[in-house]
Amino acid sequence: MDAQETARACADAMWAEDRASKGLGMEIVSVEPGKAVLTMTVREDMVNGHAICHGGFMFLLADSAFAFSCNTYDQRTVAQTCTISFLKPVMLGDRLTATAAERWREGRSGIYDITVTDQAGTTVAEFRGQSRTIAGRLLEATDAQAAGQ
Repeated sequence: MDAQETARACADAMWAEDRASKGLGMEIVSVEPGKAVLTMTVREDMVNGHAICHGGFMFLLADSAFAFSCNTYDQRTVAQTCTISFLKPVMLGDRLTATAAERWREGRSGIYDITVTDQAGTTVAEFRGQSRTIAGRLLEATDAQAAGQ
C-alpha cells in the first residue's frame, strides 16, 4: 500500500468503530497522510442557552479531524493535549468544516492545527492538538485477515 492508500485504510478502520463522530452526523470529506477534512451540521440538540452552537460540539468536530489526521500512518495515536479558540458564534443549521493539517511529527509526538469554518468559509474556531503514538496498529486486523488468520 502507498501512503495515500494507508491513510484511507486507517480512516476506514477508525470510522467503522467511531460511534461518537457518526452519532453527531459528521462526515469524512477527505483523508491523506497527516491531513483530514470532516464536516458536521449544527442540529437543535447542539445549541446552548445562548441560541448558538455549544462550544463542546465544535471542539468534538475539530478533535475528530485531529484524530483522523494523526492516525494516517497506521500507528495508533491519541491526543496528549488540545486547545481551542472560539472566534465567531455558530448558529443552528450552520454547516461546519474542520480542516486538519500536520505541522510537525517526530518520534511518538506530533502537532496538528485544525481550522473550523462555516458554510461561508468564515473561520469560527482554531484548534491545536499534540498527539502521542501508543502501542498497536490500526490495520492489524486487516493484516491478519489477509494472512488467512
